[in-house]
Amino acid sequence: MNRILKHIILSILLFVAFVGYSQLSPGELSLVHTELEGLSNCTLCHELGEKVSNMKCLDCHEDIQNLLDQNRGYHANSKVVEKDCFECHSDHHGLKFDMIRFDEDNFDHELTGYDLEGGHGVVDCRKCHVPDNIQNVEIKNKENTFLGLEEECLSCHDDYHQETLSSDDCLSCHDMQAFTPVTNFDHNKTAYELIGKHNTVDCKECHEIGSRNGKEFQEFTNIAFNDCASCHDDAHNKQLKGECKQCHTENSFSIFIGKGRFDHNTTNFSLKGGHLKTDCFNCHIKTSDPNRVFQEKINTNENNCVACHSDTHNGKYGNECVKCHNESSFIALNSMDFFDHNIADYPLEGMHLNVDCKQCHEGRFSKAIDFSACSNCHDDYHKEEFKKNGISPDCKVCHTLENGFDYSLYTLDLHQTTAFPLDGAHVATPCFACHISEDDERWTFKNIGSECVDCHNDIHEDYISKKYYPDSTCISCHINDAWSSIDFDHNLTNWPLEGKHIEVDCRACHFEISENNTILTQSFDTLDSKCVACHDNIHEELFAINGETDCKRCHVTDNWFPEKFDHNKTSFPLEGRHAEIECSECHTASIVDGKTKITYKIGKFECIDCH
Repeated sequence: MNRILKHIILSILLFVAFVGYSQLSPGELSLVHTELEGLSNCTLCHELGEKVSNMKCLDCHEDIQNLLDQNRGYHANSKVVEKDCFECHSDHHGLKFDMIRFDEDNFDHELTGYDLEGGHGVVDCRKCHVPDNIQNVEIKNKENTFLGLEEECLSCHDDYHQETLSSDDCLSCHDMQAFTPVTNFDHNKTAYELIGKHNTVDCKECHEIGSRNGKEFQEFTNIAFNDCASCHDDAHNKQLKGECKQCHTENSFSIFIGKGRFDHNTTNFSLKGGHLKTDCFNCHIKTSDPNRVFQEKINTNENNCVACHSDTHNGKYGNECVKCHNESSFIALNSMDFFDHNIADYPLEGMHLNVDCKQCHEGRFSKAIDFSACSNCHDDYHKEEFKKNGISPDCKVCHTLENGFDYSLYTLDLHQTTAFPLDGAHVATPCFACHISEDDERWTFKNIGSECVDCHNDIHEDYISKKYYPDSTCISCHINDAWSSIDFDHNLTNWPLEGKHIEVDCRACHFEISENNTILTQSFDTLDSKCVACHDNIHEELFAINGETDCKRCHVTDNWFPEKFDHNKTSFPLEGRHAEIECSECHTASIVDGKTKITYKIGKFECIDCH
């Protein structure tokens, strides 16, 4: 009985509670919110006496809150963020009510911040919004969610390139219309710019399509392009070295641009000088056969000139052209020091051995030179001084090849046959002293004069009367042996030389000479003939008459002894023993003012004055 009563009471309570809740709740919650059923859970979403709180929604829906914090996604759009959550997502409409409901066909996807462009605009929503494209694990597990997608292409699409490219920015090559063609890709920004025919070649011709990791794969990296042979077959069968682009262009293999570009040094024949300017087909046969072009002279030695050039010397100098010639020009020659001139018509001797070839061979070496006379090459230094009957003698008359022009075969004996035979000091005088002109310092042999003054300075000009040496004829006084040897007849003057004067050097009387043997003055016509003009008057004014001392009254020119002095004509004639004694016994010497003076005039003549 008690047991039945308990069941009745419980049933009544449940009925009352159900009737009360039904009166408070607007309806049953949707399936996703079923855990929120019950009066005790109302405040989890509702504020008492208020509408549903957006904050309470976001407390549960943290993924939406995170997007709002990042200002990303549909709910962060300015047209949506101001709305209440329940305006789009109302509840209490039953367990099977779909809270996420909208017109997918007319949904403005631009409101999400990701505008659907190109091919994306026609794709069904559920092709993109699938768990496989969602990286966040919590969001991935939500059924039918539109959250969790990223904007990067590879977040939805498979990486066709399998991480072989340096960038994962698909849009740098592709656009939203389709993966092919790759309209944004610019091949010229890569390390290999497309030029000429390469622009029209299908990509897969170079970037082959194959398989990788079980999937279709096309290689775009690690493609060799350093050499054309990386892609193209070598039509020359490896007979020509170097890069194809030295001779070919990207426009056509048949266009040849090799002149000046092909590195001929990769062959056995290096191009130098004139060869660099020569057209390729001047040496090589023109042919379109790639197995023959430029290959017919592969084994030609670059020093074998006669293989291509004609020998203008007809073998006279051998076939080693490179000894004389170089590639600059046949006229531009190497140093010819090695050349044996003895095989030529004119063997070199003496000074000619050291002359540079170009001094004689002003043009081409093969041009004949007239070597029958020295004057054919050498200028007549003497300017026809030796010309006779309109013909100048050849240089070899006086000169030899062994010693050159500085040495002469002209001897002293030959000079004695000229109009000016050498005599005296002239024999020892070097040739240049007479034959080198002071005006232009060149040798001259004609019209140099034969008179002394033609070579020597007349130091006596205006000092000696011309009557003693007319026309400045030095031989009137001098001879060829030396200037100091004088042969002048002084008796021709008004002062003939006598006694000691004959022995005296002319300069002692006629020159005033300094300590360093330089002539200071000369006196000839103006030279005074009085003794005191040359000799010191040791008697001073002691024997002067009318202020003039005449030495000749006592002295002669043979010596200074007073031979002409007559003591008997003085106030004290000498008699007896006085005539026998030395003069110095009476005429004594004394020192006056540092000089020795002899007393000649004695004022007292008494015996007691001396004895």
